[in-house]
Amino acid sequence: MNLLHVASEVAPLCKTGGLGDVVGALPRALATLGLHPTVVAPRYAGIDTERWALARRLRKLLVPLGPEAVEVGIYEGRLPGSAVPVYLIDHEPSFARPGLYGEGGHDYPDNARRFALLGRAALEVARSLARWPDLVHAHDWEGSLALYYLGRGALAGAPPTGTVLTIHNLAFQGLYPPAVIDQLGLGWDAFTPHGIEFFGQVSLLKAGILSADRVTTVSPRYAREIQTEALGCGLDGLLRARADRVVGILNGVDYETWDPARDSRIAKRYSVADPSGKAVCKLDLQKRLNLPQRADVPLLGAVSRLTEQKGFDLIVQAADELARMELQLCVLGNGERALEEALAQLAARHPSRFAVRIAYDDTLAHQIQAGADLLIMPSRFEPCGLAQMYALRYGTVPLVRAVGGLDDTVVDWDARTRSGTGFKFEEHSEAALLHALRRALDAWRDRAAWRELSLRAMQQDFSWRNSARQYADLYEQVLRERPR
Repeated sequence: MNLLHVASEVAPLCKTGGLGDVVGALPRALATLGLHPTVVAPRYAGIDTERWALARRLRKLLVPLGPEAVEVGIYEGRLPGSAVPVYLIDHEPSFARPGLYGEGGHDYPDNARRFALLGRAALEVARSLARWPDLVHAHDWEGSLALYYLGRGALAGAPPTGTVLTIHNLAFQGLYPPAVIDQLGLGWDAFTPHGIEFFGQVSLLKAGILSADRVTTVSPRYAREIQTEALGCGLDGLLRARADRVVGILNGVDYETWDPARDSRIAKRYSVADPSGKAVCKLDLQKRLNLPQRADVPLLGAVSRLTEQKGFDLIVQAADELARMELQLCVLGNGERALEEALAQLAARHPSRFAVRIAYDDTLAHQIQAGADLLIMPSRFEPCGLAQMYALRYGTVPLVRAVGGLDDTVVDWDARTRSGTGFKFEEHSEAALLHALRRALDAWRDRAAWRELSLRAMQQDFSWRNSARQYADLYEQVLRERPR
C-alpha cells in the first residue's frame, strides 16, 4: 500500500508541537508494518538541508494554483532514522520566512495561498513518482486542500485514490474571506452551507472534511467531543452527519526520543529497573531554574503553549493559593501575551516557588519531564496531548482535566486501592484544579505509594505500533470501498 502524507510540519525537520511529532513518527511506524508511506511538507527557511541530507532536485515542478501556475523546487531525502521518503516543497516567497505560520503572534495574511500551494504541489509530487499513492492522508486544515483538489479532479486520469483527513485540533479551521475562491481555484459552486462556506467565510478544514473518505481525530474521546455543540466549533452538525466516517485513533509516542533510559539531554538516565536517576534530574532541574534544591518538596512542571485552551488561566487564578502550598512550579512555553505576563509576574513575586521560561526549548522540555514530580495539564479541551504520555514514561505523574486524550490516557488515582496512573478533575474551575492538586499532594506524602505510582506510570505503553495498526486497518477499509 502506497501512502502520501501531506502536512505543514514533520519532526525533526520542522515542528511547533504535536502535529510535527505525529507526522514524523506515524509514517515510520507504518513502514515497519510493511506499508510504503511518503511525506510531503514545506521547505521552511529554518530547515537545514545539509544536516538532514536533503538533496535538491534539478527539475522543478509547475503547480497549477487558481488562475496561475507556480514553479516550485523540490528537496528530497529520508525521514531521519528511517527509509521513509520525504519531499519538501521549495518556494521562497511562500515558505522562506522566519516563522511557519506567522510572526509576533499574528498569522501570515497569505496562509491560505501558502498551504493551498502545499496541497496542490503534493499532488504534483505524487504524479512524478514511479507509483501513484493508493491513499492520500492529509493533516489539519493546512493539508486539507490536497484532498479537495483531488476530489475535484485536479489530476485527470489518476487512478482511484483513498483519502483520510486527521484533525489534530478542530479549533484551527483555516477560515478566509470568499476572495480566496478565485485565488485558489476552489470553485464558486462549492461556496454553499453544504459545501466549503462557513458563516460567510471559506473553511479549508471543512473542505477537507467533505472530501475525505474517513476523518480521524487523535483520540477516541475527542472524536465524540467534536460532535457536540460545546466542542464542535460550529462543525458539529457536519461531523454528526458523517459520524459513521469519524474515527478516533490515539496518538502514539516516539520512545526513541522520549525515554529516560536513553535520553541524552537529561542529567542522569534512569529506568523502571533503576529509577534512582530521577532524583538527580530533579535536583539538576531545580538548579537550572534557580529554585532551591530540595528533594522534600514536590516539583510541578508544565510544558505547553500558554493559552486559555491549555487552561493556564486556571493556574493564574489559583496563584495565591498555590503560593501558600508547600510545592514548586516550573512552566515552559509561550503563547498569549496576557498569560505570559501573568505567569512571569507570579515567578517574580515568588522566585523560590515558581520558575517561568517564556520560550520554546526542546532540551528544557526533556529536563522538565525527567525532573518534575508532577506534570500539570488543566486544558479546556485537548484533542490528544502528548506531554502527559511523555510524562508517564518519565515517571512524572500527570495531573490533568478529564477531556479528550487526557481522559483516554490517564487513569485516576484511587487512594483506597492504590491504583491509577495520575490525577484527573472534571470541571474547568480553579476549585476543581486545587482539589485534584491536594489529592496529589496527599499521595506525594506517602513516599512508598508515590514510588509505586511513579513506577506504574513508567510501565504504560503508548508506542506508535498499536496506533499504526489501527491506521493500517482504516486504510484497508477505505480502499475496499473504493472502485479499482
